[in-house]
Amino acid sequence: MNKKELVASIAKNGGITKTSAAEVLNALLAMIAKTVSEGDRVTLSGFGSFRVVERKEKKGRNPHTGQSLIIPAHNIVKFIPGRNLYSRIQ
Repeated sequence: MNKKELVASIAKNGGITKTSAAEVLNALLAMIAKTVSEGDRVTLSGFGSFRVVERKEKKGRNPHTGQSLIIPAHNIVKFIPGRNLYSRIQ
C-alpha cells in the first residue's frame, strides 16, 4: 500500500474526504518526524514505537571495487512493532 492508497482507505473508513484524510496523514507524519528528530520516542499503543538509535562506526566494503572502508557512526530511526501488530503478522 502506498500513501495515495492509504489516504483513500482513511477517507473511506473515516467517512471524510480524501483531502481531509491527506491533511491528517501529513500532519501525523510531520509530528512523528519532528518528535523523533528531537530525540524523543513516539509510541502508538498497540501499533509500535519509533525511536532514534545510534549506529557505531564499523568496517565495510565497497561492493563495486571490493575496497575496505570505514562507515562512520550515524543515527537511524528504528521501528519496534507493538504486541497487537506483532501478533497479527505471526
